[in-house]
Amino acid sequence: MPRVLWLLVIGMAVNVTGSSFLWPLNTIYIHDHLGKSLSVAGIVLMLNSGATVIGNLFGGALFDKIGGYKSVLLGIGISLFSLIGLTFWHGWPMYVIFLTIAGFGAGIVFPSMFAMAGSVWKEGGRKAFNAMYVAQNLGVAVGAALGGFVASYSFQLIFLANTLMYVIFLIIAVSGYRKINTISVSQSSILKENTGVKNHTKLYALLILCLGYLLCWVGYVQWQTTIAAFTQELNITLKQYSFLWTVNGALIVLGQPLVNIFVKRIKSLKTQINIGIIIFIGSFALTAGAKEFPIFLTAMIILTIGEMFIWPAVPTVANDLAPKGREGFYQGIVNSTATGGRMIGPLLGGVLVDVYGTSMLFTVLIILLVISIFTTLIYDRKIKEKKQLAHVS
Repeated sequence: MPRVLWLLVIGMAVNVTGSSFLWPLNTIYIHDHLGKSLSVAGIVLMLNSGATVIGNLFGGALFDKIGGYKSVLLGIGISLFSLIGLTFWHGWPMYVIFLTIAGFGAGIVFPSMFAMAGSVWKEGGRKAFNAMYVAQNLGVAVGAALGGFVASYSFQLIFLANTLMYVIFLIIAVSGYRKINTISVSQSSILKENTGVKNHTKLYALLILCLGYLLCWVGYVQWQTTIAAFTQELNITLKQYSFLWTVNGALIVLGQPLVNIFVKRIKSLKTQINIGIIIFIGSFALTAGAKEFPIFLTAMIILTIGEMFIWPAVPTVANDLAPKGREGFYQGIVNSTATGGRMIGPLLGGVLVDVYGTSMLFTVLIILLVISIFTTLIYDRKIKEKKQLAHVS
């Protein structure tokens, strides 16, 4: 890999390590330390995710206008402002305000980082983005592990540690990203790409697939929200809960080659996705009866295996379905769907637990995952029918 890409990879790892100090513990802090219900915690996280979506769109537009270096610096600056604010004022409602601003700042950074990665190693193709993906998961593993350790002493230190990581990220960006050439790299926007899409059959197929993808994300995000609070009620320590996310990130980084060997034997992406969803169902079924940490750890390992089957497959399907010149639009739908699941999930899960209890939550999640198997099975039915008609005629 080029030296500049290594700087981007290191910057991404530092960035995600910083944010991973806090995001796995958000619901626990809002529920246990600020005394708010899980429904309220869900609304707060929905605001954070919504701000991230806006930041992504804004950051993509900025990248086209002012380049990646300035866009990243602006995103880091906004994030630092919010994190410094959280360090000093993390009560209610300032926590909500600063967390929302942090989401917006982070949203600006990510599209520019990925766009720069593509521009500095064009001949590397997907390898550049795979390197950034691995860096993200390394950051999740390290940040979650350190976050739980630090939070066990003081939540105040969590905010300070997050801020310090962003200061390091700022230093890396200022010293390493200034000379990155981002000319002629186009940043796709859903609104720009939406015009002129003629192959509606393939678009509808993607929307059906993404409905199931959204339901998978609604379930997945419960591990960061309602299940996080559930573990605290069972007297599982913050160190132990954060270790679950360390295992998640480490498995993705280290286990990817083994999963790839297995995936090569699967004939279709549809089958791959449905295997992942079935693994998800097994994870939630196990979690529903969990009372001790080893069971949660086992369920997280199972969940991570399912994640490695589903998350890479859906963008691949989108790329296969996309008409030439509309790849950005189709990938935008996939990204928006994932964010939508992260927005809806915390609120839905919080309401279900507050009103009906955790048993109802897991029942609903399993039902949603069964629905996602159905949508995955039928998403390309119209495409196959058109091919058969074309073959007959």
